[in-house]
Amino acid sequence: MALKMRLSRGGSKGNPFYRIVVTESESRRDGRVTDQVGYYNPVSDVPQIELKMDRVEHWLSKGTIPTVTVKKLITAYKAKTAGK
Repeated sequence: MALKMRLSRGGSKGNPFYRIVVTESESRRDGRVTDQVGYYNPVSDVPQIELKMDRVEHWLSKGTIPTVTVKKLITAYKAKTAGK
């Protein structure tokens, strides 16, 4: 089975919070998780993205397929941390 890197929703109604997780492509959105590699909070004043880049690179090297949204978040995180 293929692994995917995707968002898993948390938080309360109207106040979403997403974990960036590695999971099997067949499992449910909030189902069994292989690894949690970060989080995304779109509701804060400045949207917060935090990633464990060593784990992200590890899973991508193993052939994990990120969703379109997760690809955008990884790109944004790299741009944010490049200036530091």
